[in-house]
Amino acid sequence: MTKTPFSKIIAGTMTWGIWGKNLDQTQMIDLINTCIESGITTFDHADIYGGYTTEAAFGNAFGKSRIERQKIQLISKCCIQLVSGNRNTKIKHYDYSKSHIIGSAENSLKNLKTDYLDLLLLHRPSPLMQVDEIAEAVEKLKNEGKILDFGVSNFTPSQTDFIQTKTKVNYNQIEFSVTHFEAMLNGSLDHMQTKGIVPMCWSPLGSVFKKEEDKSIRIMKLATQLSLKYNIEIDLLLLAWILKHPSGILPVCGTANKTRIADLMKATTIEMELEDWFAFWSESAGKDVP
Repeated sequence: MTKTPFSKIIAGTMTWGIWGKNLDQTQMIDLINTCIESGITTFDHADIYGGYTTEAAFGNAFGKSRIERQKIQLISKCCIQLVSGNRNTKIKHYDYSKSHIIGSAENSLKNLKTDYLDLLLLHRPSPLMQVDEIAEAVEKLKNEGKILDFGVSNFTPSQTDFIQTKTKVNYNQIEFSVTHFEAMLNGSLDHMQTKGIVPMCWSPLGSVFKKEEDKSIRIMKLATQLSLKYNIEIDLLLLAWILKHPSGILPVCGTANKTRIADLMKATTIEMELEDWFAFWSESAGKDVP
């Protein structure tokens, strides 16, 4: 099966279910269609979202929507085990056994009403990972056509290289934003570019709209000025800052607001000037760049 490129902005579904907006089936169908109409065709899931309920809610909506499967791309993550009424789990932990990875992927397929995932990610690294088991699970799922591609999430360069001793990692979903930019300084994004790994980032707006702190105030002041210059909303300007990085970061945007979703792809049309990009970095750091 041919891999379809992911959209430059990815829809994060974590807040679509009971961990957020608790959308009903009609609302979820409407939101999926809004994404597609806006050019956002890639949907990011994890088995744990909604306490193991959001994938099924999305899948039921997708099944009723009559949207052709080839028009969208589905990503899911596995291996975090939450304490939940839907699982016999006594403490939060990670399970990287071959059987768990395969079982989780197959369960996601069932919940999402699909025959394949475009991408399966390992959600967070575990000190007890056995790379042989991971590789065997990934190769089996690929050979059976149940996943088209494989990657990790929140893995360091050394952890990623450890996985790559046995199987190729093509994506790493990390935290990255104008307020959390360590990945561009600690070698993480350099490593991805060197190894041909595509970065995705969660929480792409960082803490700008969440915390009333000096950093956010400085960034908002600059963003307010530059939003007039670029004729674009502040949140989209912050996405454009991420998109300028040469590693080709794909932001995962977790909004369930139809109006905001309809505007997100505007960020891909902005070519931020060099000094403006560095100005954001300086304001976030609270000092001139090194």
